[in-house]
Amino acid sequence: MDIVSPPIPLTTSSQIRAADLSKLRDAVTELEASFLAEMLKSAGLGEAKGEFSGGTGETQFASFLRLEQAREIARTGGIGLAEQVFESLQGRLHDE
Repeated sequence: MDIVSPPIPLTTSSQIRAADLSKLRDAVTELEASFLAEMLKSAGLGEAKGEFSGGTGETQFASFLRLEQAREIARTGGIGLAEQVFESLQGRLHDE
């Protein structure tokens, strides 16, 4: 009785490299978004102001809003942090 192994999908090194670069781009964009969210928090974005603010609920969910705003900023170019880190780490993928 012969044991038949499933076929191994053939992928080229360029396909693997493209997938790695895509994952790297996503990771550095998320890093920049986290950094921007902390900066927006320090700047006071989302803090409840005045008597007619959203109260406790607004305060608790403000961090989610800040993070999504920061992700959008990072996705649309941000402050260049993601690009700098991407360029720096991209060279390491060539070395492997």
